Amino acid sequence: MLRSLIGALALLLLTLAPARAQEGIVFEKDIEYTNPDNQHLQLNLARPAQGDGPFPTVLCIHGGGFRAGTRDGYDGLIKQLAARGYVAVTVSYRLAPKYPFPAAIHDVKAAVRWLRANAAKYHINPERIGVTGGSAGGHLALYLGVTGDVKELEGEGGNSGQSSKVNCVVNLYGPSDLTRSYGKSVDAAEVLPLFLGGTVEKERPKHLTASPLYWVTPLTPPTLCIHGTKDNYVAYEQSIWMVDRLLAAGVEAELVTMQGAGHGFGGEQAKQADAALFAFFDKYLKR
Repeated sequence: MLRSLIGALALLLLTLAPARAQEGIVFEKDIEYTNPDNQHLQLNLARPAQGDGPFPTVLCIHGGGFRAGTRDGYDGLIKQLAARGYVAVTVSYRLAPKYPFPAAIHDVKAAVRWLRANAAKYHINPERIGVTGGSAGGHLALYLGVTGDVKELEGEGGNSGQSSKVNCVVNLYGPSDLTRSYGKSVDAAEVLPLFLGGTVEKERPKHLTASPLYWVTPLTPPTLCIHGTKDNYVAYEQSIWMVDRLLAAGVEAELVTMQGAGHGFGGEQAKQADAALFAFFDKYLKR
């Protein structure tokens, strides 16, 4: 009888065991990484359950027109990355219009510095950090790539002794030139003035400063852009311009074109985009 009860209890505990253990990963939510203006910004983190690493790491940045969106939308991706041998995080950042440019830049740079400052605790390889994001998150990912350690863009988000450089970038349909977003996007005229404090006519210098395209140097890390040809929110040309500028500077850059795809991918195209993302990170973070 006792043996039966013990067996039943063991089966019940196995049934109730968290999915993260069964998947071979550890998933932690709501870790504060910086606290600008008393906002207590947090991240979610996934990592392999076994091994001490140090593991290559990927920072994931959500989209939402710089004014919306949540980090939880990338929980699925960071778990997939953890299952592939990465530490991966998805972060919140301050949103417009309350917090216009460069607040979001300061926050994602603070996130990279936090990863390096906490490398030992989470088994992170501080020399192998990549970044990805979609739409506005793609823009921020590109911006991290082209402005690593640019002092005037670092902000005061903590861990100032650490570098904000990343080793590679995967941009999914994010804009590279905000001065040329108007007229090619169904919502740029509404979104960008909130992020930049005015239209391109009134705030052209800020539009230029906030555009990754104009920060490209030969030191920019390898970059992959994935974009649909029928994107009505961020024109496909935005990725063409970025990749062309990177290649002209001698930077390793690739463009994966999704024929007929809009702003985001589904079905087989989503699988193709994921495969390209995983292969790119494997190439540049695991070599």
